Parts: sequence; C-alpha cells; structure tokens
Amino acid sequence: MSEYRIFETTGFQRDLTGLGPAAAKRIHDALAKRVYPILRAAPRAVASAARLKDWDPPTWRIRIGSWRIFYEIDDEKRVVFLTAADHRKDAYR
Repeated sequence: MSEYRIFETTGFQRDLTGLGPAAAKRIHDALAKRVYPILRAAPRAVASAARLKDWDPPTWRIRIGSWRIFYEIDDEKRVVFLTAADHRKDAYR
C-alpha cells in the first residue's frame, strides 16, 4: 500500500503566516519531524488526532501545543489536505 501525500492548502499556509513567525516555525518543525511521517503512513493514527463531530466534510484535528491543525483525508486518492491552523481559543468558533 502506498503512502498518503500531504497537501498544505492556501488557507492553511495563510493561517500559519497569520500566527506569526515564531509560532509558524514551531508548528512547521513539529509537523515535519513528528506529524508528517505518521500522516503519510496512517493519517488517523497521529497520537493527538481526533475526528471532529458534525463537521462536513469529515475533518480531523491535531494538537501541537496551544495550536490546532485541521485536516481532511481523501482515502481514494490517498491525500491528506491540511486546511486550517489556529490557536485553541479561536479554533472551534
């Protein structure tokens, strides 16, 4: 079975830029070192991942410190779409 590809949407990249350079670097480092390898192999197996209830399309979130990263999974095409990033206090509004 092949690995999933990871795609950072424009909205996700814009969100990271809006968080400031320090937070963006911390998040990118955590994603590259700890999260992306797991997402590529099994996107539902990330330790801090949880599926969000009543979200359409089905959306998952990962916790990285005080930040939340949201993503969608396309199993047919084997792609993980990172769709948004936000601080936990604003993430679910």
